[in-house]
Amino acid sequence: MGKFRLRGRRRRRKVLRLDRVPIRTIAPNLVTAMAACAGITSISLSSEGRFLHALVALLVACVCDGMDGRIARLLKASSKLGAELDSLADFVNFGVAPAMFMYFWMTGGPTHMYLDGTPVAQPLVRIVLGCSLFYAMCDCFRLARFNTMLEQETAPWWRNYFTGVPAPGGCWMVLTPAIISLALDAKGSAPRLASFLQNPWTGIFMLLFVGSLMASRLPTISLKHLHVRKSSMPLVLAALLLLVALFVSNFWLTLGVMGAGYILTVPVSGLMFLRTRARMSAMPLDADAAKV
Repeated sequence: MGKFRLRGRRRRRKVLRLDRVPIRTIAPNLVTAMAACAGITSISLSSEGRFLHALVALLVACVCDGMDGRIARLLKASSKLGAELDSLADFVNFGVAPAMFMYFWMTGGPTHMYLDGTPVAQPLVRIVLGCSLFYAMCDCFRLARFNTMLEQETAPWWRNYFTGVPAPGGCWMVLTPAIISLALDAKGSAPRLASFLQNPWTGIFMLLFVGSLMASRLPTISLKHLHVRKSSMPLVLAALLLLVALFVSNFWLTLGVMGAGYILTVPVSGLMFLRTRARMSAMPLDADAAKV
């Protein structure tokens, strides 16, 4: 009888353990929540005219967004709840926060004044607000399409490319004029260029252009699948060391120039995609011809 009772107790303990959730599953969702909090903080800071601090908050949000997925895979704590929470956080961090930053930055913050002290026209303020909303909705559409495409099979030539500009990349692109302008304004150099970059019409063009790129189906390169030849490793390492040195010497200006370079990669990615598709599409034809 004692043996049977002992076995029954062990079974009950095992059932109780199945009802518990490991604490490690909370860590990725906590990092995602931190990213969303950083994005909301950026909106608050930009509304107060503290644009450099708002950029720092967005940078923290980007870092947390890149960490949550890796932490989930490392801890084997991936879940549908985490995926949905990540999409909502991406909309706040890379859609709403950059749109509101550009709105407040181009219209002179809460005072609606240019750098030279002249007020911004109210019709222009409304146009900027409309373009900011357009950018945010394009980001929302891009994230929704990405979630639906996860369950669909894609062609092999799309493996190394994104469909449209990804949300973090779009955020980086649209903030490039602000980053360069704030970096130049902090050093007091090139005031004309800084004033041109803060011009509302420049920002309107960037909001419409980058928003359209995110909502489009243009192929953009995915850095996750890039490979480097062994013979090119010394040059790549030298370039990375130079990049680190530039970041240390002038972080914001280097980040802004890299954002401008990232914009130029869009047509290059299109040409690379066309070559890849043509090469992969011709491979089955060549195999059939060899059989004949």
